[in-house]
Amino acid sequence: MTTVLVVDDQALIRQAVSDILSAADGIDVIGDANNGRHAVEQSLSLVPDVVIMDIRMPELDGIAATAALCAEPALASTKVLILTTFEEDENLIAALRAGASGFIGKGSEPEEIIRAVRAVNAGESLLSPAATRSLIQKYVVPRSAVAGLAVGIPPELLQLTEREREVLLLVARGHSNQEIADELYISPHTAKTHVNRIMTKLSAHDRAQLVIVAYESGLLAPGAR
Repeated sequence: MTTVLVVDDQALIRQAVSDILSAADGIDVIGDANNGRHAVEQSLSLVPDVVIMDIRMPELDGIAATAALCAEPALASTKVLILTTFEEDENLIAALRAGASGFIGKGSEPEEIIRAVRAVNAGESLLSPAATRSLIQKYVVPRSAVAGLAVGIPPELLQLTEREREVLLLVARGHSNQEIADELYISPHTAKTHVNRIMTKLSAHDRAQLVIVAYESGLLAPGAR
């Protein structure tokens, strides 16, 4: 059973999302919250598998609340799914940096919301590669571009092996574990192990943050495929 906490400052949206998820097999909505501070309190008390988080809220916004949740050791297994109107893309990048596992629009169909919760809980990459690249290319500036020159391996990637850097590049290009395995002629289990080790070494909450690291470090240039 996947447990969910729904967070939004609008009661109608909280109720609508809760009703959609409660009607789905294998999903249990165990609580809700109307602001970021309450979301953090409820999460620490209930320890949900997934928190559906609005961005614009009083007291503590969704980005700050996401950062607080992802920094809490007791909530290490809790995933954050951002519920957004997509009005301000830069907020989505901030949310991904804070540790969110993905985002979904408030106008999404019920089955899309259910599928998103299941995907995030399973540790899958919810963000479509195209949407992720579009956001990051628009708002993330590689450090090599700022410096005007890239020399050697970026410092933050020195702790990775050559194979791990290959895997990171493929993750940043939107490849699944199966696709990484096919590309590098390794097993899907080995691909997953590499991804997990990379996340540990780079202190990344999930694959979305690995994509940001790849762009910021200059490993993957904007526009590259």
